[in-house]
Amino acid sequence: MSVAPSNRFQGGKAFGMLKARQERRLAEINREFLCDQKYSDEEDLPEKLSAFKEKYMEFDLNNEGEIDLMSLKRMMEKLGVPKTHLEIRKMISEVTGGVSHTISYRDFVNMMLGKRSAVLKLVMMFEGKAKESSPQPGGPPPERDIASLP
Repeated sequence: MSVAPSNRFQGGKAFGMLKARQERRLAEINREFLCDQKYSDEEDLPEKLSAFKEKYMEFDLNNEGEIDLMSLKRMMEKLGVPKTHLEIRKMISEVTGGVSHTISYRDFVNMMLGKRSAVLKLVMMFEGKAKESSPQPGGPPPERDIASLP
């Protein structure tokens, strides 16, 4: 789906309409996965699909329903795993089977629910586990004197 260039970078109402349209489109795709017998035995499928939709929308920077090379590059940097353009292209190829230069939401969900291990899937799973782990203690370190040092 193409968006008029004049609306692509606008904020406010136009941006809200784009986001709402994208959310409806992704929710419709999620319903297709929920009805698909192939995934009927998947544990917590509605919750997983909801989380996938949120994560996908966060990184679909142009709101056109696909994650391109630059969006994926920013995503990896934000997750603390920066990659080169060549590595990003390889990741996209892994997810799409080499048939596209962008990752559609269907490709993304298939990757996350699939048995095959893709680099992007591993990174996403790692990020989820990192958020679940106990938070690091905050604040300044405790004061120490010279005698307590090893």
